[in-house]
Amino acid sequence: MAQAPYKRINFFKGFLTTEADWNDAERYHVEKRKLHNRALHAPGIVPGYADELKVSSRGRGDLSLEIGSGYAIDASGNDIVLREKQIKTINPTDFKLPQTIYVVLRYSEDYADFIAYKENLDFQGHRRIEEGCRVEFSIVEPDIHSEVELARFYLEKGAKRVSDAADPLNPKANELDLRFLRWAGVCGARLSPGLLYKLETAIRHQKIILAHLARVKKILAAQDALHAVITLEMLVKTSFVDHANIWELLRTIAELQWDVVDEVEGRLPDLSTQKEFGGFRKNVEFMLGLVRERKRTDEQLDNVLTYQRKATESLDVLLDKVRPEAIEVKVLEGAIEAVDVSAGLAGGITYEEIKVRSEEFTATLVVDGREWRLVDMMDVLEKASEEDHKFAIKQAKDTYRTRQKLRYPDGTLIEDSGIAHEGGYHEFVVKNLTPHQDLVMIRRMDYVHGDFQMEVHVNGERLPRLLECRGDDKRYRWRNWPFTIPAQYINNTSITIKQVMLTADRDVNMFRFWFYQPQPR
Repeated sequence: MAQAPYKRINFFKGFLTTEADWNDAERYHVEKRKLHNRALHAPGIVPGYADELKVSSRGRGDLSLEIGSGYAIDASGNDIVLREKQIKTINPTDFKLPQTIYVVLRYSEDYADFIAYKENLDFQGHRRIEEGCRVEFSIVEPDIHSEVELARFYLEKGAKRVSDAADPLNPKANELDLRFLRWAGVCGARLSPGLLYKLETAIRHQKIILAHLARVKKILAAQDALHAVITLEMLVKTSFVDHANIWELLRTIAELQWDVVDEVEGRLPDLSTQKEFGGFRKNVEFMLGLVRERKRTDEQLDNVLTYQRKATESLDVLLDKVRPEAIEVKVLEGAIEAVDVSAGLAGGITYEEIKVRSEEFTATLVVDGREWRLVDMMDVLEKASEEDHKFAIKQAKDTYRTRQKLRYPDGTLIEDSGIAHEGGYHEFVVKNLTPHQDLVMIRRMDYVHGDFQMEVHVNGERLPRLLECRGDDKRYRWRNWPFTIPAQYINNTSITIKQVMLTADRDVNMFRFWFYQPQPR
């Protein structure tokens, strides 16, 4: 059915207006504003307005949530404004648990300002229509045409509280999941939240794979593809990626990945003959065919991203076999760029300077006039590194992952992922050691809560000296805490280190470790 044309009211001398005329006049402006919103703004939460409708736990250990004030636009073009924060409490008896519950914002209209004239009761009615909104819980996937998602969470049976996610990129049961929020914009990403999340995941995996191929395997085409993927990531973050442009963007990346295939097959036969690389080649070929069709449908885009995931998973299996080499080469390259041995041998840095060092730790260090070499490194929450070092947390009361963007005392801002636990202990294996040589262990940590002591065990034997961390810093929170393990405890080329927190009601956090031994003379 064709849409009726827009008609503005036209006043003229002698025009006798009725309530229908005035309502038509108001309706004209409302519908034109909604048309503008539908055509020129992506639906979702409007960034930067008030509290951005942020949903958070109240920190009270119950099933109540706080929804901040803000402004959103649904896909029907309705302006949805929540003027004041709201507290909403979940009633578990309203749901069949366990299940996913959605927090949604819906546009509403209510008649207001009723008036009746006592002289003639035929003249009565509401003088205003009040535009408002409702925050509700739903068990149905939100429909952006009539509601805007503010959060979701998987509520388990018997849950006593809903909390903020310890790791926002990987929320657990009974934690708020904010990964599927849509953000309004001038151009905006009208892709579904599920497809956007799948696209962002594919980008993260591609960056890891292509960076390894470029920096370790020295494949020039992989460097070009990596830069293209980073550019796509920036566009996605600014909400400028939609069906109008995603197909050309993905075609560019797929063609660059095919250049990687050509280069590997041309000069790296040891890699090109691997079964895993064959899987990468096949899935890139499928993806390239799909993006060239440019059907511009959600189903087609989902298929493309599925083949991209399979392609990166194929090489991810291959990288697991060679990742120790990648760590070693990365360290050596860092040393070439950053180490000035001639300047360092005069005295180098002190252990106190190590604590506040914001630069990357290099293959050699001169500390108090003594030269040390990097023998091992562990990146916490990096799966291959943890497995390689048999990292484990045991008997903890609580464990949580964290991503922090903090500063060192010199003002350098660094973002890193780590893990923390309260109670219990953690242990890991350190390798590539020279027996009967001192070992310096350096741990990057969040120094917001210091003043604690830990026991250190090596191969089951407790060291007589405790690891002590004195002081704290709530503003410049990054520190690299050093601890020396005496040579008599290094009896093999690898050792198992166990660290036990002794200070009550204090967690221990860790983001990465560097291990140094004296440089052979």
